[in-house]
Amino acid sequence: MTTAQGARARARMEVTAAIKDEARRQLAAEGAAKLSLRAVARELGMVSSALYRYFPSRDDLLTALIIDAYDSLGEAAEAAHVTAVAADAVPAQRWVTVCEAVRGWALAHPHEYALIYGSPVPGYSAPDTTIQPAARVALVLIGILLDAFERRGLARTPVPADLAPEARRMADELMPGLPAEVAVAMAAAWAQLFGLVGFELFGQFKGVVEDRDRFFRHAATQLAHGVGLVFP
Repeated sequence: MTTAQGARARARMEVTAAIKDEARRQLAAEGAAKLSLRAVARELGMVSSALYRYFPSRDDLLTALIIDAYDSLGEAAEAAHVTAVAADAVPAQRWVTVCEAVRGWALAHPHEYALIYGSPVPGYSAPDTTIQPAARVALVLIGILLDAFERRGLARTPVPADLAPEARRMADELMPGLPAEVAVAMAAAWAQLFGLVGFELFGQFKGVVEDRDRFFRHAATQLAHGVGLVFP
């Protein structure tokens, strides 16, 4: 790459970052449904045609923001897990640590959390490019279960006979290496984790849960028990 090409690439990265930053500001102020490329361009002092060279449509910009949010959340979960492993935490403790990292990220980035786990944006359908970033937290949790299963085993709760085929499909396609019963428990715990975080973030715990740090830690511990992890 020549010096001129490097300068153009850096300039493009800087403009792209500025567009995303302004879009996030609009998300916080107006919500994802009202995100407008023209409004972003106006706030940045750009003509709309120039912005379209970076993001051809509102949906392209939304997709970029969604991927960034998933990646940021995933990085927080992965970093928390690395720290827990370095501290010789057992799998159950690592599970709780990762869950708390998810909650911490959500509380620090409420509007980005709402973008990826809040109400769907009217008229927007997320493309396949969002699937891998969206899976990062789940993959950390599944990795903890695989480690525990290979080392110590996991407590298993039998699933009803009519759910057994679906349980086997989930294990084979989504969580290879885990027993079918654990795959079902993992899917339920994954949904419950983000339900807990969403309830807190969107105000449903107001007047109900006061000590939310301890409440969440207890709830994450119960989720760990539910997927078969055992505390020392």
